[in-house]
Amino acid sequence: MDRLKGKVAIVTGAAKGLGAADARLFVAEGATVILTDVDDAAGSALAAELGAAAEYKRLDVTSEAEWEALIADIVARHGRLDVLVNNAGIVEFGDPETLTEPNYRKIMAVSLDGVVFGTKHAIPAMAANGGGSIVNMASIAAIQGEPTFAAYSAAKGAIDAYTRATAAYSIKNGRGVRANSVLPAGIDTPMVQSLGGKLAALGAAAPVHDAATATNRLGEPVDVANLVLFLASDESRFITGQSHVIDDGASVIAGSTVSRS
Repeated sequence: MDRLKGKVAIVTGAAKGLGAADARLFVAEGATVILTDVDDAAGSALAAELGAAAEYKRLDVTSEAEWEALIADIVARHGRLDVLVNNAGIVEFGDPETLTEPNYRKIMAVSLDGVVFGTKHAIPAMAANGGGSIVNMASIAAIQGEPTFAAYSAAKGAIDAYTRATAAYSIKNGRGVRANSVLPAGIDTPMVQSLGGKLAALGAAAPVHDAATATNRLGEPVDVANLVLFLASDESRFITGQSHVIDDGASVIAGSTVSRS
């Protein structure tokens, strides 16, 4: 308990899925958490459920002006910002030949622009109090081939690279801000659950995530949240600029003769 006691954190895309799991765990560990999303009903309901340590703020992560206003407001009311979890993101289908410009632009804006703008305005707020931690949600798609999620893979790969750039910048300029990325495989979230229907609409089969021996079984949101908590806390004070794969070993077992038991 109290692994984040006294810390003020922002979690984007916090209304459901991985962001909601992060918010729950952060509050349980003593943080004041600002949940942001564009799903006002779900975000407000979760904040009410979590109590006085949580509040919901609508945030369009693609807008730098909204980021600037949000962080200024948090610092004015709470006196500090210690943790930023850039979790917001979307996924749409499209291979390198068939992806559409609107889908490409939207995916990059929500996923990558959100990280860039959030990071830009979080760094000085964190540095004012000696530093902080930025955790960026990338994906296993950043480092493996995902032919039907081309733009999503591009965005997540860019997030992973931008995380290292942020860490290097902070080190070289004495900002005290650590930055790490998290690369999950399939996790049982509303976004992942929606993929089956989207695939069906395209006439493709949905992936199977069932048997305990499968190398692509789904994880639970709390599996990722536990890692995010560690990276947000002072326990990881000697870790920055790193990519953290969380996939139940799927990436090391794929193509090998080893099977689960």
